Amino acid sequence: MSALISAAELGKLIGDDDLVIIDVRWTLGGPPGRDEFDAGHIPAAHYVDLDDELAAAPGDGGRHPLPAGDDVGETLRRCGVHADTHVVVYDEKMSMSAARAWWVFRNVGVARISVLDGGLAAWIAGGGALETGPQDPAAGTFEPSAPRLAQVDAEAAAWIAENGVLLDARAPERFRGEVEPIDPVAGHIPGAVSAPTTDNLNEDGTFLDRTSLQERFAALGIDDETVVGCYCGSGVTAAHQLLALEEAGIDGTLYPGSWSEWVRDPSRPVATGDGSST
Repeated sequence: MSALISAAELGKLIGDDDLVIIDVRWTLGGPPGRDEFDAGHIPAAHYVDLDDELAAAPGDGGRHPLPAGDDVGETLRRCGVHADTHVVVYDEKMSMSAARAWWVFRNVGVARISVLDGGLAAWIAGGGALETGPQDPAAGTFEPSAPRLAQVDAEAAAWIAENGVLLDARAPERFRGEVEPIDPVAGHIPGAVSAPTTDNLNEDGTFLDRTSLQERFAALGIDDETVVGCYCGSGVTAAHQLLALEEAGIDGTLYPGSWSEWVRDPSRPVATGDGSST
């Protein structure tokens, strides 16, 4: 069953009592998406800030460590979520931050969750209405579970790079170490495979179809027996990669700390474009 929902499908659900829509528009380095939300959002949507509510404070775990389950539960209750609520998350277009919300919410036990394919851009293109103003729902009753989704630390990520396929979701030039606009060291985890998440999408921001995604991942060396891990700069676009893998019917695991955690330990090796370690 697909984790994606089209704008047309969402339009038919607007007004359902068991539907909660969450806007997670976000830009790396800011500004927060709250101003965009206030200017116009899908009717009845609630805003959730990625930096403050879908991540813990930066530190040894990288720039966007996973938030505590109780904190995620509080966020979901604020949005009116119950155990049986259908949650739909969206961002501007490409589903990068929406995929982070999808992964984080599933990790604490949200059973019914969809990502709006193509984001707000698809909603508007399909003639969907926008509204302004905050929501004030009755508090939800959702209680988070213990973590449910597979995740690995730096040591295990290195093992996957050697024994399976570790997908690097960042832009190719960052993978090669030609530029690094955010983290203090450029390059990639030795043995990782460059797999920019933009290649999971059509030009309009919607995901490639299942067959095309399967072909993409097969070309990256993944088959039914492959152990697959995903990382990026700080665990955001890696979640997008995991969503694409899910759509292709492939299991994958997240390295939440990603590159921003990896380079905090100077003893960890770094590879550049030609694969050489330093």
